[in-house]
Amino acid sequence: MRQKFKLNLLFVLLVFPLSVISCQKDEVIEEKEIPAMSYQIPCEGNSWFVTNVGGNQVKTDDFKNFSWSTKYSVLRTYFRVESAGSIHIGVNAKVSSGSSTLKATFLNETTELVFDNTTNRMEFVGSFTVSEPGYYYLDLQGVDKTADQFATVESVSLGGDACKSGVHFSNEDYFYWGRRGPSVHLGYTVPAEASDVVYFYNEVTVPEGNDVIGSYYMANGFGQGYFGMQVNSTTERRVLFSVWSPYSTDDPSTIPEDQRVQLIAKGANTTTNDFGNEGSGGQSYMQLNWKAGTTYRFLLKAEPSGENTTDYSAWFFDTEQEEWLFVATWRRPKLATFLTGMYSFLENFDTKTGPIERMAYYNNQWVYDTNGAWHEVTKAKFTADPTARDKARLDYAGGYISGDNGFYLKNCGFFNETSPIDTNHERPVLGVAPDIDFSALPQE
Repeated sequence: MRQKFKLNLLFVLLVFPLSVISCQKDEVIEEKEIPAMSYQIPCEGNSWFVTNVGGNQVKTDDFKNFSWSTKYSVLRTYFRVESAGSIHIGVNAKVSSGSSTLKATFLNETTELVFDNTTNRMEFVGSFTVSEPGYYYLDLQGVDKTADQFATVESVSLGGDACKSGVHFSNEDYFYWGRRGPSVHLGYTVPAEASDVVYFYNEVTVPEGNDVIGSYYMANGFGQGYFGMQVNSTTERRVLFSVWSPYSTDDPSTIPEDQRVQLIAKGANTTTNDFGNEGSGGQSYMQLNWKAGTTYRFLLKAEPSGENTTDYSAWFFDTEQEEWLFVATWRRPKLATFLTGMYSFLENFDTKTGPIERMAYYNNQWVYDTNGAWHEVTKAKFTADPTARDKARLDYAGGYISGDNGFYLKNCGFFNETSPIDTNHERPVLGVAPDIDFSALPQE
């Protein structure tokens, strides 16, 4: 609130010696007026620590449980505004003791903030102008501190005309999923002339620079499981094939014996185990150093195996070695079926890498039916998960991309491109069926 303090010159002359008087008229001292704030962006769901590790390489860490003690780590908070115009920004933070100085940067403009409070208090960063709707971020960097940590930042306050059409961010319902980012999918349309589908073939290419830790480029999904490749760490990559149990639980130890997925066979370099927390079932994977910029081929098979069961098998074509590798065969009870519900998806399963963009191309899809014929699959529907549908994150895209790459999926990184959900797409016909000798495929 604006306050004015007037000093009566005559009164001052009577009370204070003339030698200390520097003003010759009434002086007005004004406090800075802080604009109204409309939104609070909680750091727990929308902030990451970004550390420069040399050159163009950065390391990202979750907001929670991070030790903010070095000046090299920047706390970056993301939000999306739906209008151009003025934007007012404040920071709500506290220190454990003493005081800390933080450098706040927005649109290359920098302000220093001092916190000496042990309960949350807002410090006003400033008023700015954004030229267009989209994602923006505020950076906070430590300058000086007397305690071990620079500060605990609770939220970033926003106001102004840029916020009047809405601000998108992850609220407490999406703190976990918002940090992971939206998942995106392609649901394939099998040509009507195909009979029951025995094999599903797909090709996936991850462009260079898009092989981000935590990414699962799922190639051959089906009604009872999924098959694709992952980046698990800086030193480990996997080709992963999983089949769900018909028993609904996130704890595999509770699955009744007659509803367990049974391992029939596995490749020499395949590891198998149970999985949970997203339904439960049987998981198999190979550790394989697949490379970005290289196209990889995936082949999935399903057929009834008697007594109301189905056998699912997966093969991965090692492009460098030019050979098909057998992953595993799983037998699922309580269902006798061929392949149904073919799809692909792209997800991030590591919350630390939620602010890093990644994408993949999905091309040259085919199905092989019970009549012994290949059918090219050229149509797909683009969909997304609740994180996208509820607009906690809008950095998602997918569909057909012009050129030779076919369909694509893209997520995370807070880019401004957003593809309409539940839209149908069609890629050009390539016309050359896969040349695969099924009898020569390895079975172990």
